[in-house]
Amino acid sequence: MPEQIPQCQSMDEAALIDANAAYYRAFAARDLGAMSDLWAEEGCSCVHPGWPALVGRTPVLASYRDIFRNPQQEAVAARDPQTLIEGPDGRVFCIEEVGGGLLLATNWFRWSGDSWRLMHHQASPLALAPSPRRDGKQSFH
Repeated sequence: MPEQIPQCQSMDEAALIDANAAYYRAFAARDLGAMSDLWAEEGCSCVHPGWPALVGRTPVLASYRDIFRNPQQEAVAARDPQTLIEGPDGRVFCIEEVGGGLLLATNWFRWSGDSWRLMHHQASPLALAPSPRRDGKQSFH
């Protein structure tokens, strides 16, 4: 029997935004238990900025354990979430503020029957918006 997918788009979106916020709360608290509760049991992957791809629940959670143990790890705050929900998959795109820098993050969740579970996290540096050149044209460099 297929998993039931929530029917109300606004409820789906609110629950997805809440799951995303829970991810950042767990990160801020350095709470590996809460972080573990958010991740799916299978099909996990993660790309931290500058890291190679991590595939599998065990390596992904080990990466968070190591990040949480790092006393130099700067706080991570998220803002401007945008959602995309297609069937059982929900993605949240947001801006992460880390140590004065900005990252663009994608958090991919899957509906597990009663909650959104994280399948993939990826964050990469956010390019600055194009600035006008003296000749009036925009430059992307």
